[in-house]
Amino acid sequence: MKQLIECVPNFSEGRDLHVIKLITDEIEKIEGVKLLDCDPGAATNRTVVTFVGTPDAVVEAAFACIKKAMEVIDMSRHKGEHPRFGATDVCPMIPISNITMEETVVYARKLAERVGNELGIPVYCYENAAFIPERRNLANNRSGEYEGLTKKLADPQWKPDFGPAQFLPRTGAIAIGARDFLVAYNINLNTTSTRRANAIAFDIREKGRPVREGNPVTGKIKKDENGHEIWEPGALKACKAIGWFIEEYGIAQVSINLTNITITPVHLAFETACEMAGKRGLRVTGSELIGLVPKQAMLDAGKYFLKKQQRSVGVSEEEIIKIAVKSLGLDDLKPFNPREKVIEYLLENPADKKLVGMTAEGFANETASESPAPGGGSVAAYIASLGISLATMVANLSSHKAGWDERWEEFSAYAEAGQKLKDELLYLVDEDTRAFNRIMDAFGLPKASDAEKAVRTQAIQDATKYAIEVPFRTMKKAYDSFSIIKAMVETGNPNSVTDAGVGALCARSAVIGAYLNVKVNGAGFKDKEFLDKVTVEAEALLESAKLAETEILALVMAKIG
Repeated sequence: MKQLIECVPNFSEGRDLHVIKLITDEIEKIEGVKLLDCDPGAATNRTVVTFVGTPDAVVEAAFACIKKAMEVIDMSRHKGEHPRFGATDVCPMIPISNITMEETVVYARKLAERVGNELGIPVYCYENAAFIPERRNLANNRSGEYEGLTKKLADPQWKPDFGPAQFLPRTGAIAIGARDFLVAYNINLNTTSTRRANAIAFDIREKGRPVREGNPVTGKIKKDENGHEIWEPGALKACKAIGWFIEEYGIAQVSINLTNITITPVHLAFETACEMAGKRGLRVTGSELIGLVPKQAMLDAGKYFLKKQQRSVGVSEEEIIKIAVKSLGLDDLKPFNPREKVIEYLLENPADKKLVGMTAEGFANETASESPAPGGGSVAAYIASLGISLATMVANLSSHKAGWDERWEEFSAYAEAGQKLKDELLYLVDEDTRAFNRIMDAFGLPKASDAEKAVRTQAIQDATKYAIEVPFRTMKKAYDSFSIIKAMVETGNPNSVTDAGVGALCARSAVIGAYLNVKVNGAGFKDKEFLDKVTVEAEALLESAKLAETEILALVMAKIG
C-alpha cells in the first residue's frame, strides 16, 4: 500500500498571484504528488500551500518550490501581519497513510539537509524533526523574525541545523519539520448562545479554564504562591477549542483544532462534546469538518461506532465511512461527500483500478478480448478475492446470528482480517497487469548502441523480477485466506458452510493459477539465486494449498452429510 505524506509549505507572498503560481507550478511538475490547496492571504502577505504524495516525490516537490521561492521572493521588501523569517517560512511534513512519524522525520531531515547544502539556506529543524529540544517549538526558531536574523545567525547557540550561518537578505531562513496532522472540526449545538458553547469548549480543551474565586464566571482568577494563574485542565489532550455563533447556520458551535488525532481522534472529541453538552442541558446536532481529513480518521470513527453497536467492523471501507458520517452528523448542515473531503480519495487515479473498477460483466468481457492482459495472474488474484470475500460474508453473518450475540467480537475480528486480505488481493488484480505492461515497455526500449542495450537488458530483468514477485504475493495472500475459511467452516454460521467451502475452492485455484505465472515469468530470468528461493517457497505453498482445500472440503461434506 502507498505511503503518503502531506506537505504544507508557507510562503512569504500572499498578494502577487503570478509569483504564487510560479511556485505552485514547480509542485505540479513532480510526478507522484498532487496539489490539493493554495490559500493566499493579502493581510498576512502569506500563502499556505498543501500537497500530498509519496515520500520521495514530496521531498522533490518541496525542494523545487523552496528553490523557486528563493528566486522570486525578496524578503528585504516583505511586510505582513504574520510572523516570518524566510521566503519559504516553514515547511512541515505530516504522515498521512501507511507511514510512521519516525519515518516522516527521516524525510523531513533529508529535505532540510538538501536545502541547506544545495541552496545554501540556513535551515532549522522543528517539531518532531528537531535535533535540539529548544528547537521543537516553531516560535523559538522564528523569534526575532527576519529582521533579527543577522544577530541570530551570529549566535553560536543558533547555528542552523543545515546550511551556512549566513544572512541571505533576499531569502532569510527556513524551518523544516515533521508534525502530526491537524484537524479543524466544529461541533453543532442546538443553541444560539456563544457563552454556552464556550463553556463546553472550556470543558473539553486541554488548556481548560481558569480557577476563579467566588463566582466561577466573573470571579478573580486564583494564583499560586509564585503568582502564576491556576487553570483547571479540560477533558481532552491535544485539543484547542472555543465557542462561537455562526450567522450563516443560525447556531452556536464549538470550534475545535485537534493537533494530534492519534491522541484525541475525531470521534472522541465528538463523544466528549456530546457528554459535556448533555450535562449543560444542550444537545449536539451534528458536526462539521473543515478542510481535508486522512482516511484513517474516518475509518477509526466508523469502527468506533460499529463496536459501540456491537456490530462487526469487518465490512467494506465505504460502509464504515458511511457509518462515520451518519454517527458524527457530518451531513447535518450540508451534504458531506467523502470523495471531496478524504485526502486519499482525492489522490486516487482511476487508472490504478482499471480492472477492479469494472462491472463483473465488463471484467469478463475484457478478459475474453484479444488483448493479452488481463491474463491468468489477474484472474487468479480476482478468484482469490472472491474466496476470502465468501469467508468474510460468513463471518459477518455469524457476528449477528440470533443467539450468538456474545460472539460478535470473535467473528468481527475474522471479518476485519478478511476485508484486509480482500483489499490486498484486489490491488494485485490490477498490479499483475501493470507488471506485464512493464515488461512490454522494457522490451520496447531502444537498443541501437551498447549503452542502450545495457539499459534495455537491465530494464527487462527488473520488470521480469517484479512480474515474478506479483503472482508470488498473490499465492501468499490466497494461502493466508485458508485459516479464515477453515474457521468459518468449523465455527461459523452453519447455514453458510457451503459458502465457505466455495471460498476454499477459489483460494486453491488462485494459488495454483498464480504459481503457473510465477513459473512462466521466471523463464529466462538471470538471477538464479532469487528464482530458486522463490520457486522453493512457491512449490511449498502449492502443496500446502492443495492439502488445506482437501481438509476444508472434508469438513464441509461432513457438516452437510
